[in-house]
Amino acid sequence: MSDIKTTIQQGKTFLGIEFGSTRIKAVLTDEDYNPIASGGHTWENRLDNGVWTYTLDDIWDGLRDCYSKLTQDVASKYDEKLTCVGAMGFSAMMHGYMAFDKDGELLVPFRTWRNTITGEASDILTEEFGYHIPQRWSIAHLYQAILNKEEHVSKVSFFTTLAGYVHWKLTGEKVLGVGDASGMFPIDSSICDFNATMLDKFDGLIADKNFGFKIRDILPKVLAAGEDAGKLTEEGAKLLDPTGTLKAGIPVCPPEGDAGTGMVATNSVGVRTGNISAGTSVFSMVVLEHDLSKAYPELDLVTTPSGEQVAMVHCNNCTSDLNAWVSLFREFAGAIGQEVDDDTLYGTLYRKAMEGDADCGGLLSYNYFSGESITGFDEGRPLFARRPDDKFNLSNFMRAHLYTALGALKIGNDILTKKENVKADFFFGQGGFFKIRGVGDRVMAAALDTPIKLMETAGEGGPWGQAILAGYMMKKADGESLEKYLNEKVFVGGKVETCNPDSADVKGFDEFMKNYNAGLAIERAAVDSLK
Repeated sequence: MSDIKTTIQQGKTFLGIEFGSTRIKAVLTDEDYNPIASGGHTWENRLDNGVWTYTLDDIWDGLRDCYSKLTQDVASKYDEKLTCVGAMGFSAMMHGYMAFDKDGELLVPFRTWRNTITGEASDILTEEFGYHIPQRWSIAHLYQAILNKEEHVSKVSFFTTLAGYVHWKLTGEKVLGVGDASGMFPIDSSICDFNATMLDKFDGLIADKNFGFKIRDILPKVLAAGEDAGKLTEEGAKLLDPTGTLKAGIPVCPPEGDAGTGMVATNSVGVRTGNISAGTSVFSMVVLEHDLSKAYPELDLVTTPSGEQVAMVHCNNCTSDLNAWVSLFREFAGAIGQEVDDDTLYGTLYRKAMEGDADCGGLLSYNYFSGESITGFDEGRPLFARRPDDKFNLSNFMRAHLYTALGALKIGNDILTKKENVKADFFFGQGGFFKIRGVGDRVMAAALDTPIKLMETAGEGGPWGQAILAGYMMKKADGESLEKYLNEKVFVGGKVETCNPDSADVKGFDEFMKNYNAGLAIERAAVDSLK
């Protein structure tokens, strides 16, 4: 305890703060990246005029509340005020669109990754670039606004991601970590910067619009992990901590996306390493040892925080519908006077699922709260379907909802493994889907037919990964790669649990997917009919 107090007093800590889809979380570590304090703030996106968004007040009120709770945790545990840290960093859910005019004013409400409103732009840019541009990418949002002839486009002076925006306001620097930048516009890994040929092609597409800008002029500067990204300004310190306790001048590392911090938090930045983040959304990533043969609409190409190419399968929907059903069972328990805590409720239902048939007894579910581009949906309707003679019981019901949370993910990963011969020796897992050990990891291993590894530290997730990136910026040796640093300075001797795929589960998941693919017509009918 006295050592930690001294570490805090001397400002030898590292701080990572990440804006997730449903929670903003801060993690403070010591010099060896052991978490010593944390804070959190729950938030939720809203559907405003058909656009999934968070307001600026949501962002700043949430950040301040999260940081305040971190400082309260520090005070409670160590009787210390947090006045300074050795370095800090901010990360957030990737993609989306935040566009600003020359005075720094937001031109339109923040359009998050969850939106599926840029289909036309995505198709045109994919064909023009010969490179898959998903709907949620920032450049797709900008080009769709151009196609829609939105008045604000002519005023755009700068556009960025959520992490890039927060970093800019706290440091004054319009920069972005390469991993997050790879979800704005394609990256050329050989130069760790935006692809010059594609930048020129985009300028050619808009040349007749006379906007007065080149695309290079309005994108953030790209930085690799470890590069200097500025310092916390006086104004930024007050934005983060209105009490005035936090000092300005703290070094801040490049802002990253949640994909990049997930790679770092699971030590998955080397070739043939993979990781999965499964919560409100789910995505898997594999660091590639060879280029893909062609572009696939189901696959994104992003990068590690140091710029290596990564194949990503990103699905908009994962646990939202599953959580909704669990909440229904909670309501029933309350109605009969049996209040239950989350651990008991989730643990009971999840473990019950593992008693079900490997193929879910024929039961079928879709977890589409929003659109799912991998299966071609711009909108979603959560639904459950069964035939009269299917095996309808609680175990199969819960198992079907666990399986369907990974249905779209499996489709994308099957392309990688079966068509492109991409190998992953294992996947590290993190996120709420893995909270109940022996359930989420077992289901994921069955879906991907690959071992799933869980770390003790995986629960800290993205903000812990961002704290590590802050420390890497300050402590790396000359020429020391991020992969080497993680292997030799961070992940040394930590406990890892491995779940190998069970052959019966793998076969059962494949059977479930036959129903899943055949039943997409049901989901289409629901979208068309339930307006």
